[in-house]
Amino acid sequence: MRIIVPLILAAFFVVVALAIGGANVFWATYEDAPPQPVAFPHDIHAGNGVGQQNLPCTRCHLYVEESRFATIPPMSVCMECHGNMQSDKPEIIKLQQYWERQEPIPWQRIHSVPKHVYFSHKRHIKAGVDCAVCHGDMKVVTEVKKVRTLQMGFCVSCHRANAAPTDCWTCHH
Repeated sequence: MRIIVPLILAAFFVVVALAIGGANVFWATYEDAPPQPVAFPHDIHAGNGVGQQNLPCTRCHLYVEESRFATIPPMSVCMECHGNMQSDKPEIIKLQQYWERQEPIPWQRIHSVPKHVYFSHKRHIKAGVDCAVCHGDMKVVTEVKKVRTLQMGFCVSCHRANAAPTDCWTCHH
């Protein structure tokens, strides 16, 4: 009997340690972004330091103020600046090659919410929510990653902190 209690306790702590380790693996990997076909340095485009363009998110994500979706910028937006640019930079060359082939860049999605969730970028932009609240500060990010879970708890706590609606039907239609 004396050995059973310590064995049960040891087994319990091993299971708890494995669960914590498993959760840690999840949290460590959810931030990893899938490789993109063209490396897009958000910091150079959105940043306001020396050699950076200080472009607002809405300059490239054209429909974010009018639509549920922020959308990936069309190639024509990229080509407004990069179309006639002579460059030996491999990523700009890739961009121009996609344009010449009239082929869209096959970007890999990074942020998403489940299908049963209604999320409108337009509503959040009109309410004055800065893009960085959910997506992180793009002025300092070279490679986009998930920086927030975008799970219900994150959204509900933000709604509560900002006196936004917390009724289920607000997000679940």
